[in-house]
Amino acid sequence: MDSYGIISLVPVVVVIVTAIISKRALESLLLGTFVATIIIAQGDWFNLWMDVTFTEFGDSAYYILMFGLFGALIKILEFSGAAMGFSDIGAKIANTRKKTLILTWILGLIIFVEDYLNALGVGIAMQKLTDRFKVSRQYLAFIVNSTGAAVCILVPFSSWGVLYAAQIESVGVITDMSGFAAYARAIPYMLYAWAAVVVVPLFCLGIIPLFGPMKKAEERALLYGEVFPEDYYKEGEESEELIASTKEIKTSSALNFIIPMLILIGVTIYTEDILLGVIFALITCFVLLFPQKLITLGKFCDYTVEGFKDMLYVTGLVLVAFVLQNFNDMLGLTPYVIESVTPILSPALFPAVVFLVVGAIAFSTGSFWGVAAISFPIILPLAVALEVNIFMAIGVVAAATAFGSHTCFYSDAVTVTCASTGIKNMDYSKTALPLISIPFVIGMIGYLIMGFIMA
Repeated sequence: MDSYGIISLVPVVVVIVTAIISKRALESLLLGTFVATIIIAQGDWFNLWMDVTFTEFGDSAYYILMFGLFGALIKILEFSGAAMGFSDIGAKIANTRKKTLILTWILGLIIFVEDYLNALGVGIAMQKLTDRFKVSRQYLAFIVNSTGAAVCILVPFSSWGVLYAAQIESVGVITDMSGFAAYARAIPYMLYAWAAVVVVPLFCLGIIPLFGPMKKAEERALLYGEVFPEDYYKEGEESEELIASTKEIKTSSALNFIIPMLILIGVTIYTEDILLGVIFALITCFVLLFPQKLITLGKFCDYTVEGFKDMLYVTGLVLVAFVLQNFNDMLGLTPYVIESVTPILSPALFPAVVFLVVGAIAFSTGSFWGVAAISFPIILPLAVALEVNIFMAIGVVAAATAFGSHTCFYSDAVTVTCASTGIKNMDYSKTALPLISIPFVIGMIGYLIMGFIMA
């Protein structure tokens, strides 16, 4: 892989700066891909951009189907009254605002198998219930995403754990145990992930008070009942129609929600394929709702089409992020950054510096599994050479990718979370990033202390 040195940072910087200025994620990503192509092609950049983009879009048919069908599932569960039925049941268990927030957190802990499943399942399940208690959608998205990826990292038999275990084993520096066993032994060192999971209920219970834009969003929701971001209530916003339409939905049985969701989770776990899970969940919805005269075949098809339409932006955002990741790989971004800081590494500073660098790359690129795949072959041999605890090194890299999943505004994790909670990526970033600074600081301090103690 050719490295373009410090120039490889330019597209990512362009994306971040443009997003901050324009507050628009998709356009910023597109601009980043154009800049990257111009750097690489040094001539006929447009043809290169077209080749990479359409190749990625063609290879991503799975994601197009998955997001579109999830949009259909959300639409059907919502407009059949099934989500409202689940909300009524949930309100009997979580009959206060704090209990509702804690229930959201607990559901995030339970659905640990796959981060997409976690974000979509919990987001869909808790929308109506949190609306009832005037919880802002930004706060719901923060709880969902902060819990999701962190739990998937901390459980070794999740999709993240299985993939990372395979990557660790392939590096070959650990020969006396399996990659799975090595990953399991690294879990105590995933300090950021632990902090992220623990901090959420502390916010929910008011032990740590909310601050910044999230505090303002919550105050507006409590005072005026405006659970969506402020812009959604401005005249002319399409989302205003969505808010109004949901008020006309009649409640149906909670089983119409619970059974499809259990099918979704069960099939996903059994087949290890979330697309099959959502297909079977949709079939289950029709089988349940049609005899109750809550849906017709025509309405089922209409909602499916509308669901695909609703997820067009989400799908486009994720696919363009994948395109940018491909260009970042061509530019050699991750190896350049890691190799640049390698000379200043010492055993004492190793965990803090690796967490900071890998976390920054994950945040900048939105590629977590890809960053881990590149980082493990570099970081683990370096840990052996510096005589750093190898399990600590594994834990630091894994935790850093979880940090990226929580913070990158155009990542698939943030995009899916925002889709399931009905807000835009920049709404999430503006409110959630200040709160995420707390587990980040806890993780950094912990890694500094750990580094000096274990050096």
